[in-house]
Amino acid sequence: METLIKGIPAFIFILGAAVVLHEFGHFIVAKLLGIRVETFSVGFGPRIFGRRYGTTDYRLSLVPLGGYVKLGGDESNAAVEGESSSDIPERERFDLRPRWHKFLVIIAGPVMNILTALAVVFAGALISGVPAHLSSLVVGRIRDGGAAERAGLRVGDRIVSFNGKDSPSWERVRNDALIAPEQPLPLVVERDGQRVELTLSPSKHVEEGEAMGELDFRPDYGNQPVRITEVLENSPAAQAGLQAGDRLISINGEEIHSEQQVIDVIQANKSAPLRLTIERAGERREMTADLSRATDGKLGIYYGAEEVLQRAGIATAASYAVWRNVEILRLTGNALGQVFSGQRSARDTFAGPIGIGRAASTAANRGGWDGVFKMLGFLSLNLGVMNLLPIPVLDGGAIALLFIEALLGVVGLTLSMKLRERIQQFGFVMLVLLMGFVIFNDLTKEASRWRGSGESPPAAASPSPQR
Repeated sequence: METLIKGIPAFIFILGAAVVLHEFGHFIVAKLLGIRVETFSVGFGPRIFGRRYGTTDYRLSLVPLGGYVKLGGDESNAAVEGESSSDIPERERFDLRPRWHKFLVIIAGPVMNILTALAVVFAGALISGVPAHLSSLVVGRIRDGGAAERAGLRVGDRIVSFNGKDSPSWERVRNDALIAPEQPLPLVVERDGQRVELTLSPSKHVEEGEAMGELDFRPDYGNQPVRITEVLENSPAAQAGLQAGDRLISINGEEIHSEQQVIDVIQANKSAPLRLTIERAGERREMTADLSRATDGKLGIYYGAEEVLQRAGIATAASYAVWRNVEILRLTGNALGQVFSGQRSARDTFAGPIGIGRAASTAANRGGWDGVFKMLGFLSLNLGVMNLLPIPVLDGGAIALLFIEALLGVVGLTLSMKLRERIQQFGFVMLVLLMGFVIFNDLTKEASRWRGSGESPPAAASPSPQR
């Protein structure tokens, strides 16, 4: 119930903010250029409610799958947005403006989404810091029977190359594995002064209906605080009052400095109640968990070492924001490339509103506001980039038509209104089919969950031990 309570508002906020910011980009540039905005709608279809200010109707519409800004004189999407008023002065008509005005209005939506994605990471970097760069990526812990062990990786190995990238960062290694479940990835490690070539096939893990790859090892961070990432329902941990986000300070009086230590201490004290000292919201609390109540003898938590962060100035934060978003685009592009090459199924790659809702719920429950804003940045970036694809009805399709018009104008030709309408109708049908596919995909994943065959226990892209 708590998951649902947090998840629904998170979904509404994330999707609503991404859509509103996108449409605000179109809106504000149109207003600055003196172009009339007849409608600012969140959602499509019939108007539910709203208010008119001046010549603009700000509304909430029935179908909550996007939104639109209706520009005066623009009939390209009349089937979806409705026809323009007949009394719009020529100076306020979008269709009578020069192409560069039209281009600025159209491109403003995706640009606003991309700026939002950059701003989210930038603000987070200024507030919390950026991940500290590990001078040497050394294997610190390996999951028994996992992908790393099967590949022949050993504790103490130093990774010098992974998937063709020399001296890779831990984030780069983890991300490459994330989108390549059960696919062989080459790596080179330095062991006892010699270089050893290995091949690692990340374990496949399905979470929220999405297939992800797990490395099954973690780097050696040295002494690091350990934080609980999730508490299983009805477990000894839940009964003791532990929550996601709690930092483990000590267990049975022994201070905790690493993930492996958590494993060792719990294993050594299974026959006795565990006295836990945790830190929550800056305050230390004492709790007791009784493992004898668990049928599997586990405490019922997922946990991980806290990422080492270092303070960042404006230049460092800006650089990291750009790098992080480029990395997301690289991963997205690679994942789409795998779909078209047959290496990855479309079912495991694409998600619709239900999938986004589940991801938003997970982000809110595991990461709080930090998780919500990270999800907003991720969704906003993808929304902005996807809208630039040259598909009619999308912003990229409108930009493509502007360039085609410009090229035809060189030889004295124009696009007829009938042809424009046909192109928009084709694009609209493509969009409806795509939405139908992702919604059907979401529903089949939900059906799999109900049958109990499509969901694995939650975990991170690399070992997030459950004890």
